[in-house]
Amino acid sequence: MKGVLIVISGPSGTGKGTVCQNLCKLNPNLHCSVSVTTRAPRLGEKDHESYFFFSENRFRDLVEQGAFLEWASVYGNYYGTLRQQVEEKLDKGLDVILEIDTQGAEQIRQSSLDAIYIFLLPPSMEELWRRIKGRGTDGPEAIRQRFASARKELEEIWKYDYAVLNENVPEAVKSIEAIISAEKCRIRKDMDILSRYFKEGEQGDLPLY
Repeated sequence: MKGVLIVISGPSGTGKGTVCQNLCKLNPNLHCSVSVTTRAPRLGEKDHESYFFFSENRFRDLVEQGAFLEWASVYGNYYGTLRQQVEEKLDKGLDVILEIDTQGAEQIRQSSLDAIYIFLLPPSMEELWRRIKGRGTDGPEAIRQRFASARKELEEIWKYDYAVLNENVPEAVKSIEAIISAEKCRIRKDMDILSRYFKEGEQGDLPLY
């Protein structure tokens, strides 16, 4: 059976990265997709693990080649998800998590891939402001820009299937695990589970015992 694609979005500072990392550590069948970025590595980040760090020219070449499932310009840098990387994992039956912004999520909706869309929320706007300031990587103007963008991104929540409050990481992880479990039990047109009970082209009622 093909894997499930899970799209997780939310404003900067909601803890998307931490939640996704915990999900993948706890669930061997879950694969956290590694994004491509043109920004410089931060302290502790490793190429091919945290991100694929590409030059802007290389990134633009890949855009022209149609290599990205989604991509966007965020705070002056480019970010994207390599199509082949995701589709290969899904075809192997692995579930894939994409930690992307609302721009990227919209591109996934317009693609041929089915996905579960989850929006991660901070406990409050006050807490979000505190988290953005606490990152320690941005100046005052960048902090204000991130907070303004967060307010705008929140308006996109209605396009998502689920909203999860990240007040406590373990609880947020449990909520998302429950969503994934429930979604995998839904009857979908492309599910092959009924092939165990019906031969191809066979119709009729299930036998009663």
